[in-house]
Amino acid sequence: MTTIDIGIFAHNEAAGIGEMLRDLARQSVLRDDRYSVRVVVLANGCRDKTTAAARDAVAAFPDPAMIEVFDLAEGGKSRTWNRFVHDIARADVDMLAFMDADIALPQQDVLVRLAAFLHARPGVDATSSQPVKDIDYYPIPLGFVERLISAGGGSMGNSRSSICGQLYVMRGAVARGLRVPIGLPVEDGFVRHALITGRFADPIRYDRIDQPDGVMHLYASERRLGSLIRHQIRIVVGGAINAAVFGHIIPLRARDGEEALVAQLDQAARDPNWLPALLRRELPRARFGWVPWPFLTYRTTYFLKNGPYTPRKTLMAVVGLGFDGLAFMAAQIRLARGKGAGFW
Repeated sequence: MTTIDIGIFAHNEAAGIGEMLRDLARQSVLRDDRYSVRVVVLANGCRDKTTAAARDAVAAFPDPAMIEVFDLAEGGKSRTWNRFVHDIARADVDMLAFMDADIALPQQDVLVRLAAFLHARPGVDATSSQPVKDIDYYPIPLGFVERLISAGGGSMGNSRSSICGQLYVMRGAVARGLRVPIGLPVEDGFVRHALITGRFADPIRYDRIDQPDGVMHLYASERRLGSLIRHQIRIVVGGAINAAVFGHIIPLRARDGEEALVAQLDQAARDPNWLPALLRRELPRARFGWVPWPFLTYRTTYFLKNGPYTPRKTLMAVVGLGFDGLAFMAAQIRLARGKGAGFW
């Protein structure tokens, strides 16, 4: 029997967590004799009624004893990731599922398909569900801005080797060998790089992450340009911070060995001042300043290399370059002001 612990990451999600948990309660993995499943709601740093709303939804599960709600006083997704993996999950659990509390699961076999995919591929350490915007999934009328946001969707590069922080499954033994620095704005990018480099020790191997076809979840799309730009700024800031962290720990691992890396990541996972202190030392860098230049040009570069060069794609590339320019400059300013590291 395969054991799976499912962690639901929730920060001020009182409005929607009940519906999300009722979605989860319909998942076939909860009724499959091949799996022993435990669900933990990780309500962290909440200032609303997330915990109460989650407890109200417990009755929807086939066995209410399989779900437990934790009210964690300290917030932060990275901090909560460490607590889930190292303190709350079963010590010998085979697989860990990481889920955000604001997604929807229109397919009832999402988790069983992800777990079966990982079980059938011993060389794969983690697998993700494909994120789909709600405005693309449901046939609803869209305004001009919403159509623009929808048309600009899609990933750059190979999404099969990506980690989608909204919903992914990882081998328990692999997760237990990793700790995440507190305050990372984009913790899934850190986790991905740790996996494809064998915890920062090996050359990159993208085949350590893979994705089954047709497995998806829904997330609420941004509906306004302002909120979309703020979201993109967070992504750029998070990517720049991850690059600075990698620039510190990868040479450390190569120079001083595995024990030094473990000690450094253990400190980073316990000390909220570790990341801000690192950024003050590492940034800005002479080559690129606060944010690496590829964060400005990656969308345009991908388009130029891959096409197709249709009028619509060309227009989206031009609009995207302007959009990325705004996010890039705002991220530079935010990091320069020392406001990069944060909980959410």
